[in-house]
Amino acid sequence: MASLSPLFLPHHLKISAPKFPKIYTKPTLVLCKASVSETHSSESVSGPDGTGAAAPTRGQKFLEHQLSLEAMTEKKTETKKKKKMMKKEKVLKVSMAVATCYGCGAPLQTADSDSPGYVDPETYELKKKHHQLRTILCGRCRLLSHGHMITAVGGNGGYSGGKQFVTAEQLREKLSHLRYEKALIVKLVDIVDFNGSFLARVRDLAGANPIILVVTKVDLLPKGTDFNCVGDWVVEATTKKKLKGGMFTFWLGSANVGKSAFINALLKMIGQKDPVAAAAQKYKPIQSAVPGTTLGPIQINAFLGGGKLFDTPGVHLHHRQAAVVHSEDLPVLAPQSRLRGHSFPNSRVASDNGTASEVQSSDLNGFSIFWGGLVRIDILKVLPETCLTFYGPKALRIHMVPTDEADEFYQKELGVLLTPPTGKERADDWRGLETERQLRIPYEDVERPACDVAISGLGWISIEPVSRSIRQSDSDSDLNLKDKAGELHLTVHVPKPVEVFVRPPLPVGMVGAEWYQYRELTDKEEEVRPKWFF
Repeated sequence: MASLSPLFLPHHLKISAPKFPKIYTKPTLVLCKASVSETHSSESVSGPDGTGAAAPTRGQKFLEHQLSLEAMTEKKTETKKKKKMMKKEKVLKVSMAVATCYGCGAPLQTADSDSPGYVDPETYELKKKHHQLRTILCGRCRLLSHGHMITAVGGNGGYSGGKQFVTAEQLREKLSHLRYEKALIVKLVDIVDFNGSFLARVRDLAGANPIILVVTKVDLLPKGTDFNCVGDWVVEATTKKKLKGGMFTFWLGSANVGKSAFINALLKMIGQKDPVAAAAQKYKPIQSAVPGTTLGPIQINAFLGGGKLFDTPGVHLHHRQAAVVHSEDLPVLAPQSRLRGHSFPNSRVASDNGTASEVQSSDLNGFSIFWGGLVRIDILKVLPETCLTFYGPKALRIHMVPTDEADEFYQKELGVLLTPPTGKERADDWRGLETERQLRIPYEDVERPACDVAISGLGWISIEPVSRSIRQSDSDSDLNLKDKAGELHLTVHVPKPVEVFVRPPLPVGMVGAEWYQYRELTDKEEEVRPKWFF
């Protein structure tokens, strides 16, 4: 509470004594007894307060007046408090009056069957009669729970209620009160799409509240990955993003990052010891591969002490691939099993006729690599030993053709070999790979990858100046690879909203632990460095 500043007055200013009424300046007239004759003469007219000896004195009248003033003041204060409480109760009743689907958080409605939150009118009235609206699962969530792909992105094959998809700015507006409350913020990031799913400016939203960063889907990383290296890599990547390590807990993240799945797993674990969390599992949020499954904040009573969890809507980040593909192609973007890197030129790749074949040339210069119909990489200038390894969904097939044939190949095979988009009809509506980014990638150490090129919403490509297999085979030869340093030139083509990130290489697989280098820290850096746990 702010302290009050002292009040200073000029030394020449004289403060005169206050002038009080006569009754204050001569208290003896009030306190001393009066003779009967004097009182009778002054109160000769009968009144309701009595006459003669029974008439009240001036002092009594003054005290009664003061008491009445105090009573009026107290009454006004109580009235203000009641009005304030009534206003709070009214706001609370209004907020609780809107029942929502426990699966997605969308407001329940009976008007539009194609929009989220729809419930059959008879079911709605029956549940309302028995005060069970909080146990309703809307029609959209029922379809999602049975594997149907119903996206919330309007204009991309989604339903008519696509406007309910939450943007980053809308989520910040909805949760702007968090910076003034005591809460724990849990932010989730997808390790497969680390840069694309990283929700920015969460610190502005959280205020001074602590933030815990949870990295999901680490079980999808290649077999043999050293999580000590991955944890250190994540800390290095987030150190400059201003994250800190019975209260409320809010779970934030981009769409389809795994918030609902994480909460459901947490409830299952806590429910082993906490009966409230065990009961909450009966009406837990719906989880699916569709971005935008959760459309509104979902409150979950999960602790004996009265604490609550809030599952928030996934933030629609327009720069991810999920924002541009058709709803029926969304499952292709979601990895369903452990990732395996596909390296070029050392892998078998699909040729232009759809069959697998070996790349005869070990030199990638002059070739273009298509990652489905979503990414094209033109290799302009690399070493003969350079290797590109793709990490992403297995369903996206990779095709390699000479660059001078790439345009014709894309026009011919889009929707057929190059999918998504799937089918010629969707391919005709496809706007193509409108964004072109020129990359100049410097390297100094050929014993480790130079960088990762991450495609928002899809995966990443590890860029090795010299392939590991070549380094091993030529270790005893006259070729001195350690002395090589230079620059690699690539051009990446993606759909217009999709972003391309160049980042330090993520150490995955058994070989990742071999080349990953831990940065030496000072005592001060070690003290303030965020800690990670697996």
